[in-house]
Amino acid sequence: MRNVKKKIVTDEAMRPVAVLIDYQDWQEIEKLLATCELKTEAQNNVDLAKYAGTIKLSLDPLEYQQQIRDEW
Repeated sequence: MRNVKKKIVTDEAMRPVAVLIDYQDWQEIEKLLATCELKTEAQNNVDLAKYAGTIKLSLDPLEYQQQIRDEW
């Protein structure tokens, strides 16, 4: 993990209210977040249609769910 120089700004009661960082560090963080978002979007865009019909169920899923809930 990269070490980012930061200054914590507090209010009169010494509660943190803001964090100041160098602009160059902020730009690097923005790049990392953008890369992370792209990876997340790529993972979320999986075509699930290719898995349709790959398993055969012996029971209706709703009936199974009702049976399991009746066991509670």
